[in-house]
Amino acid sequence: MKKEIEPAKILRSRGAVDIKMLELLVCPLTYGPLEFDPEKEELISVRANLAYPVRDGIPIMLVSEARQLPEDE
Repeated sequence: MKKEIEPAKILRSRGAVDIKMLELLVCPLTYGPLEFDPEKEELISVRANLAYPVRDGIPIMLVSEARQLPEDE
């Protein structure tokens, strides 16, 4: 009998971000909403002008790990 794999596990194995988890996350600095940039694999905080990296499908929500965004982004 073949064991079924949960969809969330498939997403994590591909390095994708769980959409439901993204809806719950906020910027740790401003507590504002985040936008996901799938091309750069980052969560963007417009208020803080920071981009938090997503590594292997896991958002790294540390201000010390965030990238400062240029003013034109």
